[in-house]
Amino acid sequence: MLKIYFSGEDILRTRVAPAADPVWELVLSLHLLQGRSRDPLMATWRRTVARGLRQDTPRENFRLLFALNPPRGYFPDFLTPYASLGGFEAGLDAVRSTPVPLLRRDLTVLAGENVLPSSASALARGEPEVLRHLTESMEQYRSVAINPYWGRIQAAVEADRTRRARALLDGGVEGLLTSLRPAMRWDSGVLEVHDYPDSRELHLDGRGLLLVPSFFCARTPVALLNPALPPVLVYPVDRLGGLLPSEGDGGPSPGREALAALLGRTRAAVLEASDDGCTTGEVARRLNISPAAASQHATVLRNAGLLVSQRDRNTVLHTLTPLGRAMLDA
Repeated sequence: MLKIYFSGEDILRTRVAPAADPVWELVLSLHLLQGRSRDPLMATWRRTVARGLRQDTPRENFRLLFALNPPRGYFPDFLTPYASLGGFEAGLDAVRSTPVPLLRRDLTVLAGENVLPSSASALARGEPEVLRHLTESMEQYRSVAINPYWGRIQAAVEADRTRRARALLDGGVEGLLTSLRPAMRWDSGVLEVHDYPDSRELHLDGRGLLLVPSFFCARTPVALLNPALPPVLVYPVDRLGGLLPSEGDGGPSPGREALAALLGRTRAAVLEASDDGCTTGEVARRLNISPAAASQHATVLRNAGLLVSQRDRNTVLHTLTPLGRAMLDA
């Protein structure tokens, strides 16, 4: 179990990342790609990415990147720099600028449990050519495994952010931390992360905590090993049906058939009401319709791929998907 200890100052400085973190998503997707998970939501993505990597780029180009990201256990902290909050390029710049002591420390820990290629020694010395090769392989991998699906990844993360924002408004930061159940438990200044692979304690010491919602994070949240780095906790979001291929097989899709049922003022109003997130009860009150009718309209919109619905105890929160937002903005 991981126990994270908060002071009053830490609570004030705790926040949620402003969007999906492209570097964290890349790194965590590498673990899923190489693992043995039988998650049916990710099966098509794994097959498509594996085929694309074989076809587009020589295998040797990814050897170091894959070796640094084993499917289980430790992976280097320097691969997911805090600077990636500023975007993918900012993250890669930070990777290329990693201090040699941090490179050496992380790679020593990784080598204790894994066999690394010879290029890892040059990486531990901070040789610019190897760092450049590493970040270039990250860019190549991203073009195949992340970019084609980025809209769905962003939608899932944004839906989770909407849920956390409502928890923050209703209960402050402690309400936000409480909303992270069942994977985590907030109690009297301590956030407990269940099923964590190691027994660890993290004292924030007034630095606060950055919560990073992640599409590719597996069931267990992830924290950096080095306690001297800015505290980050990455946690999984609802994947909203997985990653669908961008193109169908040419036949009629369920989403297309469901879109035909969207005509009508009430459903358009339900879509608009969900712009900033709205529960079924709130939809009913805003539109002066029954909760049953609001639920029925939301179901049609959800089946058409325009809404995402997430249950939290006795309420269901509806938020827009990228397609729903595009229709609303049209």
